[in-house]
Amino acid sequence: MNQEQPIIVGLDIGTTKIAAIAGRKNEFGKLEILGFGRANSNGVQHGMVLNIDQTIKAIQQALENCYKSNPNLEINEVYVGIAGHHIKSLQTRGDIVRKTTDDEIKQSEIDQLLSDQYKTYIPAGDQIIDVIPQEFTVDNFQNIPNPIGYSGVKVGANFHIITGDKNAIRNINRSVEKAGLKVKDLVLQPLASAAAVMSEQDLEAGVAIVDIGGGTTDLAVFYEGILKHTAVIPFGGENITNDIKTGLGVLKTQAEQMKLQFGSALSDEAKSNAYITIPGLRGMQPKEISVRNLANIIQARMSEILDFVSYHLKQVGLESRMLNGGIVLTGGGSQLKHLIQLTEYVTGLNARIGYPNEHLAAGHIEELAKPMYSTCIGLILKGYNVYENNQNVLRGYEIETKEEVIEETVTTNQQGEDVVIRVKKRRKSLKGFMDSIKDGLIDLFKEEEDAKLM
Repeated sequence: MNQEQPIIVGLDIGTTKIAAIAGRKNEFGKLEILGFGRANSNGVQHGMVLNIDQTIKAIQQALENCYKSNPNLEINEVYVGIAGHHIKSLQTRGDIVRKTTDDEIKQSEIDQLLSDQYKTYIPAGDQIIDVIPQEFTVDNFQNIPNPIGYSGVKVGANFHIITGDKNAIRNINRSVEKAGLKVKDLVLQPLASAAAVMSEQDLEAGVAIVDIGGGTTDLAVFYEGILKHTAVIPFGGENITNDIKTGLGVLKTQAEQMKLQFGSALSDEAKSNAYITIPGLRGMQPKEISVRNLANIIQARMSEILDFVSYHLKQVGLESRMLNGGIVLTGGGSQLKHLIQLTEYVTGLNARIGYPNEHLAAGHIEELAKPMYSTCIGLILKGYNVYENNQNVLRGYEIETKEEVIEETVTTNQQGEDVVIRVKKRRKSLKGFMDSIKDGLIDLFKEEEDAKLM
C-alpha cells in the first residue's frame, strides 16, 4: 500500500442515509477502501438539512460505524456532498489581458481568472459553491482544454457557476462541524457521482449522469469532455415511496418494502394477475395489492422525473443525437426493475446503470459497488483531484526553482578585498527571483562578518 498518499474521507449526507467512506489510492491509482460506515438519515429532506440535531446524531453514528470497520482510522476533515432544489447554475464569461504577452501562460493567471468569477453577481441569499472552467480561448484560438504553455495577449474562458442557498450551506457546515469534523470542501453531488461512475471515454462521447437519490434526482451533462449543465430535480425515491403509501393505503415501511421487492418502473412488464398480501392492522383483514397497480404508481412518478431530465437536455440543446454515451443512471433509485427500458422510452437515449467500481481497487467491500454509494466514492475521488492539483502546483514551483541562472558579480568590501556575489535568477518566478537576491545579499554580509572575524 502506498503510505505516501493521504487518506481522504467522503461524507454523503442524504435524505435516506448518511455514509462515510475513507479511502486511499494505491500505486496503480485505484482507490482502496480503508473504512466504511452508514446510518439512517432523519434530519434531511429533499437533500436539505432541516433538523441539525438529528443530522449531527446520524453523522456521528455513521462515523462510529466507520471506526468500527477500521479502529486505526483517524478522521478530522471530510469532503461533503451538497444537493437540494435550492441549487442553481449559470454560465459566465471571463477574460484577462496579460501584462507580459511573450511569456507562456502560467497557472497563476488561470487562478486569477477563476477567482474573478467569484465576484459574479448572484441574488442575495445565495452563495457560490463552485466555479468550473469549460473551455478556454487564447486570442483567436478557441476551445482550448488547458491554456498553460500558450502565449498571447488575452486569455479567457466560459465558466459554469454553481450556487446554493446560504442558509442551506450553513446548516450542512454546522452539522458537520458540531459532529466534530472539518468540511474540507463542498462538492455538488452529481459531479461527485459522475467522477465515480465515468471514464474519460464517457466524458468525450457525451453523457448525462442521472443520480436518483432519496430526496432529489441530480443531473450532470457532459459533452466533448466539458461539463455543460447541472441541475437538481426535487423528486427522488422518497416521493415514489410516499406515492405508494398514499395510493395503496399502506404504511410507509410497507410501501418501501414493496417498492424494493416487487416494484417495477414499467406497468406493462408487471403481471396483471399477481398480488401482494399485506398484513392488516390490528384486528383488520390482510390487504391484497395488485403488482400492476404498484407498477402504475412507480411508473407515473419515474416518468415525471425523466421528463425533467429531457427538459434540461433540451434547454442546453443536447437532444438525443448529441449524447453518444447516452444516460448513466446511478444512486439508490436506479436499481428499480425495468428503469433502463423506461428511461430509453421517455428520453430516446441509450441508458445503463453506473456502478462506482470504475476506480475501486480489487477486493473492495461488495456492498460499496452498489449505485447508492456513487456520490460518497466520488467525493473521495474529487478530494484526490484537489490534492493532486496542489501537488502539481508545488512540483511546478520546484521545477521553476531548479531552472536557475547563476550570475556572479565582483565587488569590493570595506577591507578592500574582492568579494563574489552570486545571485540566482529564477526564470519563471518573481518571488523566487526576489528571494534569490535576498540570499545573495545575506551571503555578502556573511562573508563580510567572516572577514571581520579573521
